[in-house]
Amino acid sequence: METKKQDVRIGFYVCHCGHNIASMVDCPAVAKYAEKLPGVVLSRDYKYMCSDPGQELIAQDIREHKLNRVVVASCSPLLHEHTFRGATEKGGLNPFYFHMVNIREHNSWVHTDREEATAKAKDLTRAAVERVAHHRALEVKKVPIHPDVLVVGGGIAGIHAAMTLAKAGKKVYLVEREPSIGGHMAKFDKTFPTLDCAACILTPKMSEVGAHKNITLWTYSDVIKMDGYVGNYTVTVKRKPRYINEDLCTGCQECISSCVFKEPKFADEFNENLGKRKPVYIPFPQATPQVVLIDPDVCLNFKRGVLTDKCKKTCVEACGEKKAIDFKQTEKLEEIKVGTIIVATGFKTFEAERIPQYGYGRYPNVYTALEIERLVNASGPTAGDVVMRNGQHPKSIGIIHCVGSRDKKTNRWCSRVCCMYSMKLAHLLKEHTEAEIYNFYIDMRTPGKGYEEFYDKLLTEGVHFVRGRVGEVTDWAFTPEEEGKLVIRVEDTLAGYVRRIPVDMVVLSTGLEPHTDSQDVRRLFNMSCGSEGFFLERHPKLAPVNTFTDGIYLAGCCQGPKDIPDTVAQAGAAAAEAMVLIDKGFVEQEPNTAFILETECSGCKSCIPLCPYSAITFVEERKTATINEALCKGCGTCVGACPSGSIVQNLFEDEEIFSEIEGVLVQ
Repeated sequence: METKKQDVRIGFYVCHCGHNIASMVDCPAVAKYAEKLPGVVLSRDYKYMCSDPGQELIAQDIREHKLNRVVVASCSPLLHEHTFRGATEKGGLNPFYFHMVNIREHNSWVHTDREEATAKAKDLTRAAVERVAHHRALEVKKVPIHPDVLVVGGGIAGIHAAMTLAKAGKKVYLVEREPSIGGHMAKFDKTFPTLDCAACILTPKMSEVGAHKNITLWTYSDVIKMDGYVGNYTVTVKRKPRYINEDLCTGCQECISSCVFKEPKFADEFNENLGKRKPVYIPFPQATPQVVLIDPDVCLNFKRGVLTDKCKKTCVEACGEKKAIDFKQTEKLEEIKVGTIIVATGFKTFEAERIPQYGYGRYPNVYTALEIERLVNASGPTAGDVVMRNGQHPKSIGIIHCVGSRDKKTNRWCSRVCCMYSMKLAHLLKEHTEAEIYNFYIDMRTPGKGYEEFYDKLLTEGVHFVRGRVGEVTDWAFTPEEEGKLVIRVEDTLAGYVRRIPVDMVVLSTGLEPHTDSQDVRRLFNMSCGSEGFFLERHPKLAPVNTFTDGIYLAGCCQGPKDIPDTVAQAGAAAAEAMVLIDKGFVEQEPNTAFILETECSGCKSCIPLCPYSAITFVEERKTATINEALCKGCGTCVGACPSGSIVQNLFEDEEIFSEIEGVLVQ
């Protein structure tokens, strides 16, 4: 039975939140004001309401003073609404008889006049007291969780998340758009600050993923559709044709050596186009899965991607009885059911051409850092021999930091890894070439474990550090020493003058950016992006791997720039969050969903296309709309748009909203 308004017994609590609220709002005055409002039988102010004593105070007061409504004026409901609902329930009251007033973000943090801020807090308090009298008892719905997990992205983040879940006995689908898992880390030679071999660290994990019985690995594939809701997602994956049957291919690579192209002729994407490959190829020696693929854009058996059957097909002959090559293979759609999703789609490096004054693409001996990673790598296009495009070995090298980072013209953010990988490359280039190395930096940022020590090590190796943003890279020679060189023009802020430093090779330390299709991925998984384009977490401190869509988590650089240790840590955290849902077996859904009063619904269908969660369907038999509570997220779009007013939303019913408005306006 619902409580009549005249029978409500409201307990009001205002939190000082240390100095966050109390420095701008007179909390005792607000509490004293609230005790005179209709229905309020108890009013208190307390320093930290979210603390255990504060929560216990609410529960005890409910029992002792027979409270049937609770209002707490404190910080954001995003942080502590669940906390105070729990305290209300602990006192024996339905948790939805509680209402929260935000007097921190909405009041104390945005005002400078204490008297006016206090008056505003009183207005908000009065509105909440008027509103809470109309609250109804609601029940949290439980939705079962499908135990399988989808991990999108096969870099180190996706690999670690998938392995963590698989080892815990969970079934995992790992989807990667490239022909092999490994991501950017597979291209690295060594990792800072310990200079561990990147392949030595990564390859065992890649092989483990490929062989694990709980992991279904789909490379060269894209997620193209997602439907459903937390615990019950239906995902469609497009598997692009390799023109190789993965089940039949043994990885012998005989087809590569027997291709009609006797020598590699086409740009090798994995080697940053510094090397060549054949139309039939494997991305790199440690690729997982160890399955070749055929590029239809350059294979003679295709013309502009269309099968012609004009090639001699020596590769088919080499494959022999295995019959793994299938030129008629087409893309295939796979539909899977999962309960949770981990998005680990990674990053892309900044395109150095966007800063033309550094000469990338104009001067052949200007390289990006990722290109140098391949040059110094033993499995790279030159087997680790650092040879420039002009065929010579560099005797002097300039490494320019913050290319596409900390720059108002490109990206304002720090990419976090550039300082460290620049010093790593300085060490490796010194080791490979014995060249004179110059690092041009704005500020040296070495915040990780062992990072400052690595910087100190570089200082002892004779690497030069020049503090100042490079103005330009040019081939104009003003002195005999500059003839045939690339000249780096920079203002040395420590020396206090502009320097011209001639070098043979320039390395651009490009920053980290969101993928160009990040907005498409955001819409696909119903996530949010920050202003810079990286996917947005639910809370930067308390929920760094959660998104605003329940059951979907973030891992790695798709959430923001980070190094390998932080990426692995976040991947483990995302896997743990997914396991919490799976092992619990169900998810509790907020009851602030909308529902339709069938007797008043005219069947106009205007609400159906407006729902962003596809929660509304039309029932032909009854000629009315209906809402799936499991899909509804309580956004209220349909409620506001319904012309007949037949859609109602829990916690946002007319009498609650109108009472709150009246409480704000009428003193």
